[in-house]
Amino acid sequence: MTWPQAIQQFEGYLRLEKSLSPNSVEAYVRDVRKLQQFLIGERVHAGPTQVSTQLLRDFLHTLTDLGLGATSQARMLSGLKAFFSFLIMEDLLKVDPTDTLEAPKTGRHLPDTLSYPEIEQLLAVIDLSTDEGLRARALLEVLYSSGLRVSELCDLRLSNIYADQGFMKVVGKGNKERLVPIGREALKHLNFYLSGVRGHLDIKPGNEDFAFLSQRGRQLSRITVFTMLKEKAAQAGLRKTISPHTLRHSFATHLIEGGADLRAVQEMLGHASITTTEIYTHLDRDYLRQVITEFHPRS
Repeated sequence: MTWPQAIQQFEGYLRLEKSLSPNSVEAYVRDVRKLQQFLIGERVHAGPTQVSTQLLRDFLHTLTDLGLGATSQARMLSGLKAFFSFLIMEDLLKVDPTDTLEAPKTGRHLPDTLSYPEIEQLLAVIDLSTDEGLRARALLEVLYSSGLRVSELCDLRLSNIYADQGFMKVVGKGNKERLVPIGREALKHLNFYLSGVRGHLDIKPGNEDFAFLSQRGRQLSRITVFTMLKEKAAQAGLRKTISPHTLRHSFATHLIEGGADLRAVQEMLGHASITTTEIYTHLDRDYLRQVITEFHPRS
């Protein structure tokens, strides 16, 4: 089997059988293509079923030499493991060459968050007298109110917003659906945007059900949200490195600090494993330690 054939079949498997999102499929395929390019560069004439563990180790060492971080290497190895598991499943390979490979240790880094006053500071700089401002306020309120990923926000459908019940149906990673509450303030600003700005757009065919649209009437892109948020953060004088994910981290952190149940937060964030959600308990412990340091008479 040639590399193009193997990659094409792998891509079809990820899309049709695993039902992964287009972004995830693209990432996995890109990982395999990088391995193929490495072998070509090293003049190694090995097909997909002839790759040895040593060749994979050489590939990973090359990534280290190029300055690729541990997190990126671990993610890439995950993609390669999925590829070779697929070959075994298809009876094209007997032994998995990734079996003895271990991902580099990445550590657990606490995510950046905004305090509640900083959230208010960010929202306060938005000019609600403009169409752009009304859209910006609505999408930031929804991001923070419900802890959505930026891709989930851009994919949000009008038909999945149940305003009367105060819930939204969100399609997350792996096309998994979940119900997420949306706060009153977020609903208020979302309605301002939907009934005002969005209603005046020339909506292009195929985009009618997307909640957030560009000025040209098409589905909003993630880059637009990133750019807008960085601009508002700069206007607000916030010096932290801020992205849409910062609002998601802030949502989870503020819930945990307020005493929310970890399982409930896991469900709202759409985490497959609660160990992913548990990182926010570390943030909560830091907060508790700070409170003791500040207020305990013997601290």
